[in-house]
Amino acid sequence: MEQIIREIPKAELHLHIEGTLEPEMMFSLAQRNNIKLPFKDPEAVRKAYEFTNLQSFLDIYYQGANVLCTEQDFYDLTWAYLERVHADNVCHVEIFFDPQTHTDRGIPFQVAIQGIYSALQDGEKKLGISFKLIPCFLRHLSEESAFNTLEQALPYRDWISAFGLDSGEAGNPPEKFARVFQKVREEGFLTVSHAGEEGPADYIWQALNLVDVKRIDHGVRCVEDAELVAFLREKQIPLTVCPLSNIKLCVFKKMQDHNLKQLLEQGLCVTINSDDPAYFGGYMVDNFLAAQKALDLTAKDIIQLAKNSIHASFIDANKKKQYLTAIEAFA
Repeated sequence: MEQIIREIPKAELHLHIEGTLEPEMMFSLAQRNNIKLPFKDPEAVRKAYEFTNLQSFLDIYYQGANVLCTEQDFYDLTWAYLERVHADNVCHVEIFFDPQTHTDRGIPFQVAIQGIYSALQDGEKKLGISFKLIPCFLRHLSEESAFNTLEQALPYRDWISAFGLDSGEAGNPPEKFARVFQKVREEGFLTVSHAGEEGPADYIWQALNLVDVKRIDHGVRCVEDAELVAFLREKQIPLTVCPLSNIKLCVFKKMQDHNLKQLLEQGLCVTINSDDPAYFGGYMVDNFLAAQKALDLTAKDIIQLAKNSIHASFIDANKKKQYLTAIEAFA
C-alpha cells in the first residue's frame, strides 16, 4: 500500500507555499537577512508547533514568514517544496501564496510572485511538475486591503489562474469579500475559498453562492448539512481536504474520526493535500499514509483520490487526459 501511495501520479491542490518553510530554512533565511528569531535553534521551533486551533497556528505561521524578504528567498522556498514533492511523484501543483502577509511588512508584491513563479517554471522544466498559481486574500483583513492586493496582482495576470480566500474563518465569512470576488471574476480569473474547516457549513454555501468558487478548500464540515452534501455530489464540486492539518488544528480529535472516507463513499470529489506541511508534520505521501492507515483506505480508494486530484485541477482537458491515462496505466 505504501508503494502504491508513493508511486501513483497525483496533484496537490491545497498548499500554502509559506507553510512549507521548514525550521532549518527559517534559520538559514533569518541569518541571510539579519533577522533575529525568538527561538534558539530549529528544534525549538518544532517544539513551538503545538497548536490548539487555527489562530494559534496562524500566529506562528505569520511570524515565520517574516524571514522571507528577497526574490531569492521566495525562489529557494518554492524550489525546496518542488524537490520534496517530486519524490512523492506529485505531477502537478496549484500553489497558494499570501501577498498581504508580505506587502503589509514592506515586501513588494512583485518580489514574492517573481521568486515563486521563477521556481515553478524551473520545476516544470527540470522536474516535469506542471503548475498553477493562486494568490489568496487574508480574510481577517479588510475588503479594501483585498481590493488593493487584486490591483497589485493584475500586472501579473498571465501568471495567475485563480484567487483564493484563507486565514482565520471565525467571524470572517466569504460574504465579506463578495464584491472583491465579483471583480476577480470580471477580470477573468477562477475562484476558490477556504470554507467549512473552522467555519460552519453555511460558509460553504456562501463560497458557492457569493464567491462562485470552482472548488472548496477543506469543506469537511459540509456533513452538517445534508442538502449541501447532495449539492456537492451532484455538481461534483471538489473538496481539497488536508487530513494531518485537520488533526493538528483539532478539527477532528484523531485521524480515526476524520470523515474523508465517508465523503469519498458518498460520491464527493474529495482530494488529499498537505496544506502547511512544515507546520503540520507531513507532505503529500505522509497525509495519504496517515489517512490510509487510520481509515482503512483501499487501493481502489487511493486510485480514486489520485484521479480526483486531476479532475479537480485547473489544467486543460488534454493535460488532464494525459495525467489520468498515467494513473490508469499505474493502476
